Amino acid sequence: MGNATIPATTMDNDEKQGSPPAMLKLAAAMRRLLRTKDFNSITTAEISRTAGANEALIYRYFKDKRGLLHQVLYDYLLDFHTEVQNEINAVPDALGKLKCLIRTHIRMYDSNRVFARILLLEVRNFPAYFESTTYRLVKGYGKMVSDIIVDGVAAGEIRDDVPVSRIRDLILGGIEHFCIAEVIFNHKLAVDETAGHLCELLFSGIKAESVAGGKDPAAAAGF
Repeated sequence: MGNATIPATTMDNDEKQGSPPAMLKLAAAMRRLLRTKDFNSITTAEISRTAGANEALIYRYFKDKRGLLHQVLYDYLLDFHTEVQNEINAVPDALGKLKCLIRTHIRMYDSNRVFARILLLEVRNFPAYFESTTYRLVKGYGKMVSDIIVDGVAAGEIRDDVPVSRIRDLILGGIEHFCIAEVIFNHKLAVDETAGHLCELLFSGIKAESVAGGKDPAAAAGF
């Protein structure tokens, strides 16, 4: 079975560490402000004041406030992808990897609400997001999910009569719909229960017949 990984992007943690100090301060200030304020209510003057940096540097490094938001999301996604990758690497089978990925994804939405709100609520209504490096990283995560599914089909764990893209979209869309109300209203997510319900519904539909009639290989990644 292949080893699904998130494709490389144009910026990694080493590059981030080599960024100008003011750039890092502005991103940190935006993260800090987003913990208590809505993005639209945050001004560039407030960001620069919180960062202790010149307001003009926002436009130099990020073009505008929304570009800064994309950078903050990018930084969160790097950490998110690393955590998911570390979790799934310890699981041998495809269904187990998917179960682990779903739980880790939901846990990250619960533990980092700034990340969850940016990704679910703030960026998708603006075309520039879909042309950004940040979105390429999101697409890389989707490819990793697809690769796991492809491995599962090849191993006979996952049915082969449904397009991989449909299964991927069902998984990622299911995670979002199970979590979005709690993110909007800032309610606590029951991580294990939510992941368990989603996995039970998903796996009953995507398991190959030979797996559905026998032992659940995803049990190896039980909660």
